[in-house]
Amino acid sequence: MMKRTIAFLLSLLLVIPIAACGNDVNGNSKDEKSDEEGTNEQKLEITYWSGDRHDADYIKGLIEQFNQTNEDNIEVTQKIMSEDYVQSIDLAFSSNQAPDILNPKFDFINMAKKGYFEPLDDYMSDEMKERFKDTLRENANVYNGNIVTLPNYGTTIRLVYNQELFDQAGIDNPPETLSEMAEAAKKITEVGKKDGIYGFALNFKNPISAMERSVRNILQRSGYGVDGFNFKTGEYDFAGYKEVITAFKQMYDDGSMLPGVESLDIDPLRAQFAEGKIGMYLSYSAEMGVYENQFPTDIDWKAAPVPTINGEVKGKNGMNGGQWLAISSQSDQEKKDAAWKFLNYMYSEENLIKYAETGLGLPVLQAVVDKMEEPDVYNYESFVPTTDDAIWPIKPNVDGSLEGRKYADAFWEYILEGGNLDDIIHDLSKSYNDALKKEIEKGNINVSPDPNFDPLNIK
Repeated sequence: MMKRTIAFLLSLLLVIPIAACGNDVNGNSKDEKSDEEGTNEQKLEITYWSGDRHDADYIKGLIEQFNQTNEDNIEVTQKIMSEDYVQSIDLAFSSNQAPDILNPKFDFINMAKKGYFEPLDDYMSDEMKERFKDTLRENANVYNGNIVTLPNYGTTIRLVYNQELFDQAGIDNPPETLSEMAEAAKKITEVGKKDGIYGFALNFKNPISAMERSVRNILQRSGYGVDGFNFKTGEYDFAGYKEVITAFKQMYDDGSMLPGVESLDIDPLRAQFAEGKIGMYLSYSAEMGVYENQFPTDIDWKAAPVPTINGEVKGKNGMNGGQWLAISSQSDQEKKDAAWKFLNYMYSEENLIKYAETGLGLPVLQAVVDKMEEPDVYNYESFVPTTDDAIWPIKPNVDGSLEGRKYADAFWEYILEGGNLDDIIHDLSKSYNDALKKEIEKGNINVSPDPNFDPLNIK
């Protein structure tokens, strides 16, 4: 039953360079391939950039296997970027040095608008289109009627916490409200500060990334929209952020956050958590694989539902999913063809099953769910989607017309420096709605209010 539930929920709305040498499956040297007469052929090198680090080692192994076994003399090189992945992609395209394959999930709409993606429709067989048809979403996999990326896995978000630190601080249960979360963070800090232990942290080096894995879900479970957008009214309204940002500021002001969160990236945060220095944070189901492979740890860590503002659940907990690999529109045709051969390999059922069985992500294809072995991964069951999880509709993207600060930057600045939160909320709502109006007038966005939208019954 668990297997059926995973795929059903995830598909409702969807859902370092590598050395050129190695050995083939028989142990023979594969430094370079030779034709039948023994003359060496030059390899066709294609590049793959990703901002995903939780599965980097596993993907490296898949790439090595592809490089050793493909019969087209294709060599894929992998580059894993840090938090500046999106900026690096923009710079690469502007300087005509774009990678041949990229991961679009970090800024899909903006990348699609800029024309970075090669349509995949003509590459895909009818069988492949049929296999993925129930997982494709407009503005997530499809843009302007063209398929530009296929899904591999989905992610849920949970409160990740250190049970040992909760026990030491006398906390019986994970927090269900904002006030309980702030109080738990304070208790853990009071008990552990002498040992460099603090109650709460997020990767605030990138405020948007931090809030997309925390504040967004707190608000969704509390009945609000996505990043300030209200689907009922078809407008932006950041009023719901007041109580959440106030609680975050409280944790910062009373010293319950790990010192240095202003410059904390997600991997250093994970490393600190694995060392037992952080009581709790909010993040994706990718953490299962992170603490299994990337930062192995012996601490007793667990995952719990995302807290709500006051303990009342008024909406589904938002899940992510839908994008994995895309081909660059800037590559020449030979490299596009080679890139598709690599994508076809990566999206093979065999590799999707293997990926799911590692626990690095939750599968989205029913065929994968039916054939995979349930991962023997610590806390896997805590991240499996339930009826309380759902993939929310896509919010309209207004960044191209936005004047002023992005919401996450404005709220993070308030947490650090204070100010008038009501004025900040008013100004953000106005600037985002002004930008929305401009995007509608340009014909880039078509938004209609949905008075019947129900956050508890997302279909």
